[in-house]
Amino acid sequence: MTAAEFQQISHTLPVQAGIYKYFGTEGELLYIGKAKSLRKRISSYFVKNHDNFKTRKLVESIHHIEFTIVDSEQDAFLLENSLIKQFQPRFNINLKDDKSYPFIVIKHEPYPRVFLTRRIIKDGSEYLGPFTSVGRVREVLEVIRYNIPLRTCTLNLSEANIKKGKYKVCLEYHLGNCKGPCEGLQTEEDYRDGLQQVKEILRGNLSPVLNIFRSRMQEHAANMEFEKAEIQRKKIESLQAYKARSTIVSSRVGNLDVFTVISEGNFAYVNYLRVLNGTIADTKTVTLEKKLEESDEEVMQYAIAYMREAFNSLAREIVLPFELEYPEEGITITVPKGGDKKKLLDLSTKNVNYFREELYKKKILHLEGKTDAERKKVLYQLQADLELPELPVHIECFDNSNFQGSFPVSACVVFKDGVASKKDYRHFNIKTVEGINDFASMTEVVFRRYNRLLNEQQPLPQLVVIDGGKGQLGAAMESIRKLDLIGSMTVVGLAKNEEEIFFPGDKDSIKLPYDSESLKLIRRIRDEVHRFGITFHRQKRSKGTFKNELEEIKGIGENTATQLLQTFRSVNRIKQLPMEELVKEVGQRKAQLIWQHFHGEDA
Repeated sequence: MTAAEFQQISHTLPVQAGIYKYFGTEGELLYIGKAKSLRKRISSYFVKNHDNFKTRKLVESIHHIEFTIVDSEQDAFLLENSLIKQFQPRFNINLKDDKSYPFIVIKHEPYPRVFLTRRIIKDGSEYLGPFTSVGRVREVLEVIRYNIPLRTCTLNLSEANIKKGKYKVCLEYHLGNCKGPCEGLQTEEDYRDGLQQVKEILRGNLSPVLNIFRSRMQEHAANMEFEKAEIQRKKIESLQAYKARSTIVSSRVGNLDVFTVISEGNFAYVNYLRVLNGTIADTKTVTLEKKLEESDEEVMQYAIAYMREAFNSLAREIVLPFELEYPEEGITITVPKGGDKKKLLDLSTKNVNYFREELYKKKILHLEGKTDAERKKVLYQLQADLELPELPVHIECFDNSNFQGSFPVSACVVFKDGVASKKDYRHFNIKTVEGINDFASMTEVVFRRYNRLLNEQQPLPQLVVIDGGKGQLGAAMESIRKLDLIGSMTVVGLAKNEEEIFFPGDKDSIKLPYDSESLKLIRRIRDEVHRFGITFHRQKRSKGTFKNELEEIKGIGENTATQLLQTFRSVNRIKQLPMEELVKEVGQRKAQLIWQHFHGEDA
């Protein structure tokens, strides 16, 4: 849309507050913005000469404009943030934060359990958080568990079940960690009082809980129940110690949100401190990618809205390093010059600086932060060291993974221009190989990978790294020959321990200089395929996807199965063991069950 074309429609734009959307020629959403006056704000894009290249590019790409009128600037602000999060337009700020955060859930059930979760299920349960640190959540739960007796079992403690006497108290009751609601030894009202204390602790408000414990201690002491009084005294000490570890500033500051920002080129880094009753409950630093050279004020406004929503903040005061117009009713912006709030602001600045420095170190260590010329230099060095016919701008690496000799999977990572291309990573479940056979597994996954690339007419890599040395390399080359890809790409094997590189058919290996950039890149790729493969394996195991064949034997539990696998490494080896070996390892009864499962009654 040109300036002349815009002039023809400018008079139709409303002067009220609202949000506007810019669309490209193919209907793609380019940008979402907010305005006190839609006509004034949108006109500014077309009547000014923009120094910023990205802004000029945005204006040149606009084909048509849509807008929504709202009642106030605050409504426009909230709607803008909601839509940016939903549609993530190309020219809007991009907040790089894809993590899921832990919550503490108070389960919707009779005598609710309290535990850590990352999944929010809309079943009426109450979720407290989120928290940025799992370690901190576990610490809080440990404090709660020590001071407030709550059940941890998964029994259905309905009133009918308790009246029928279906359950008996367990060890937790005898240890004093539970008051026995399963046998009706604790009323629901008393249990609810405990849950209220949990909520106060999680809000950082320990005084009401401490007062309850002090009152109980004095009551027990007055009744000459000194052992019970001592239990309450220890609980008071435990909570006070937790408060001392958590409190950074005076409790007089109450509830605050503290933000600081550092801009560097096209990126900005924002640190957030959530303060509850003078206690720093959470700290989080995020990276934002600026698309139109947004100011620190614009970045901060967006980050505040995002973080306050993500962490369910209800604080009515926000502490910032500069004045900011924040369009949310009832919010006070404070720019402190001294005192506790200034200390908090300084602490936030220290955190955001540390985050930026650590990010910079990582970029220096890897190739992600280097210029195109620097990355090319490393790739040219690798080409020379390995005498490759082409520059290895596309590298792939394969690795097999199994758990104690069972459950094989494979992984493939992809690096383009020296940088990890995570969208191209692939996992493989082994389909055609029975048992553990690393060579056959490698043959299968290499064939599947490059047969698919050929069928989809996708570009092949210039370099393929097989993690595992000569044997694995030979297995991979079987598939390369079968697909008639000899000469289409270079395939090498990487010995796991010595970091030697093998070429197909060569007797001797190549050893690159230990501190060479070429070997550092290969190490980086190898470490990444290990990480990726192991992560996949853990996910599969945690989801119960793998089923140990030994556990399917009636009378053989998980502990026995794990013990056998740790000793003999695979189910195939266990199948071949003589009866005497099995008896020596697990005893006569279990050995008989395992033997009969694999060999039949008459074996």
